[in-house]
Amino acid sequence: MKKPIIIASGPVIIENDKVLLNKHGDDGFWKFVGGRVEDYSVSLEETAEREVMEEMGIGVNLIKPLKPMLIELPNKIVVLIHYLAERRGKIKPGEDILAWDWFDINNLPLDSAPNIKPVIKEYLESKNVDK
Repeated sequence: MKKPIIIASGPVIIENDKVLLNKHGDDGFWKFVGGRVEDYSVSLEETAEREVMEEMGIGVNLIKPLKPMLIELPNKIVVLIHYLAERRGKIKPGEDILAWDWFDINNLPLDSAPNIKPVIKEYLESKNVDK
């Protein structure tokens, strides 16, 4: 049986070596802000901007793409598109956000989604190259 493919897009917001993560949905993981592409007539960047507004009530300035990932789960395949972003505005989480916090990028929660650590690792490596 062919597994459905889901495409998701979202910003990775890092301030003062802390990354913004939230919990939403029923999997219990800390995740980057973002979500499923719902309208294929808009860009991945527009999806990331929509998702951060829905989830955290803020705008973002997208800076650059970060590590895209393909994750195979038992019932679906998820394509994740990440963008390094700067936050605009004060956080006002949406009603479906169960929790949110800023986490030290060198001390991420054990219950982070599987994409968190590889994306942060790439960010740190690119930051060292840019120096």
